[in-house]
Amino acid sequence: MIDTVFERPRIYDGMANRTFETDVGIVDGRIALIGDLSERDAITRIDAHGLALAPGFIDVHSHSDELWLVDARCAGKILQGVTTEVGGNCGSSVAPLEGLSLEHRRADMRAYALDITWGNFDGFFAEVEHDPPALNVASLVGLGTVRRCVRGDREGPLDEDEMRVERRLVREAVEQGALGVSSGLIYVPSRFANLYELTECAREASAAGAPRYASHLRSEGDELLSAVEECLEIGRRAGVALQFSHHKSAWKRNWGKVERSLARIERARADDIACNADVYPYVAMWTDLDTLLPEDAILGGREATVARLRDPATAAALALRLELDHAGTWHDVQITTVASERNAGLAGMRVDEIARLWRLTPPRAVIRLLLEERLAVQAIFFAMSEDDVATVLTAPFTCIGSDASARAIDGPTARGVPHPRTFGCFPRVFGRFVRGRHTLTLEEAVRRMTSLPADAFGLRDRGRIALGAYADLVLFDVERILDRATYDAPYAYPSGIEAVFVNGTAVVRDGEMTGARPGRVLRNGR
Repeated sequence: MIDTVFERPRIYDGMANRTFETDVGIVDGRIALIGDLSERDAITRIDAHGLALAPGFIDVHSHSDELWLVDARCAGKILQGVTTEVGGNCGSSVAPLEGLSLEHRRADMRAYALDITWGNFDGFFAEVEHDPPALNVASLVGLGTVRRCVRGDREGPLDEDEMRVERRLVREAVEQGALGVSSGLIYVPSRFANLYELTECAREASAAGAPRYASHLRSEGDELLSAVEECLEIGRRAGVALQFSHHKSAWKRNWGKVERSLARIERARADDIACNADVYPYVAMWTDLDTLLPEDAILGGREATVARLRDPATAAALALRLELDHAGTWHDVQITTVASERNAGLAGMRVDEIARLWRLTPPRAVIRLLLEERLAVQAIFFAMSEDDVATVLTAPFTCIGSDASARAIDGPTARGVPHPRTFGCFPRVFGRFVRGRHTLTLEEAVRRMTSLPADAFGLRDRGRIALGAYADLVLFDVERILDRATYDAPYAYPSGIEAVFVNGTAVVRDGEMTGARPGRVLRNGR
């Protein structure tokens, strides 16, 4: 008996092969039959004629992490057709947690009333398996999290004893299922890691069986090309596959530079360095507001930075430097989330609007907001060119990554005014860059969301419509699939997705969530 038959969809197999119409049958969570199944018995039949059937989309750059436990529906991703998320990006992961790393994660999760009960990946994955989400989850180990365990937020190179502990923590994380390592080299404390430290950690991960290094580069603007070279050098020395996270060139003075960065990555690929990139289909990035501060303002970590902002003389000097560095761009910064109720009403406002409200200069408004919220402020930065986004998308090694967490339009994760990519990233590729700009063919867009990321991250038996593969599937209307979330009104699910299956179980039917939560932890991609 066949569990489910999709009747006569057009098959997009995930490998950009020629499409065709036929039936697909699921048995025990896997794709068991491909061909005419009209005479076969099935428990459930889905009339899919006129619709596209593709492998479930894989979000290679997620920041859901603990939110898999906060709201296991993962509605914002499931309703985009995402069936697998890779967390632990940008140097930040759910484990290992010791010392200051544990303190920070506990503080961050208080807003969700989530108690951190684990200290390593074994403990976290056990929590997820006990209360599984709707989609599959996997994780990198963040080198910022690891460094914070070893040295807190202090700058400077690690000594050999500290390096020994860091290597051990990376090795244990991989042995417990992490897919590789990640870095976020604009954030404290990752930004204090040097080439030697990053290479040693990547090499340790490779020796433990996960030869992958994903990096939020040290610069995505003025120093983009040198940052790319640093990443490539880590790949050469450690012998690992590289993932260039959310690849971009930020701020107008740097637009067009991605053509040169992609050319350097392509040359490295020709020299047998395994390289991929990911991108989200938007012209705005979303990160911490304190990334605007110069490096010497953030030395010593959060408490030291807050003390500097509180000092009148230091704050005056910082305001002058902020104006010199960012004059003319203050309307391009939109506040999304703050930690306290005191400033909750500022979510959705631009920095220049807040400055007028407070009767301050924009730099002074930034400093006041960071001080009042103890740096816990996130913002959207309208800093990119859509032509650059299209250029990155044209590179055949580019995957799709939302750079967002799994949220919902209701419940505990509906906080602030998030980036629209939270709810619309994958459908937007089809609406804007397949049907709109014709940057990609539909077949190629599906490949970038399925087999390419599955291969890059070692996710076994996923990302393809093939006999024996797990039945992670998305059924959609090629003319109607479209994002509906905007910067001003981000809480909107996309249109055009009819059904989503995870491990053979329907999590979306007729465009509505079923409540099923069949997701699995993919330790080492399995």
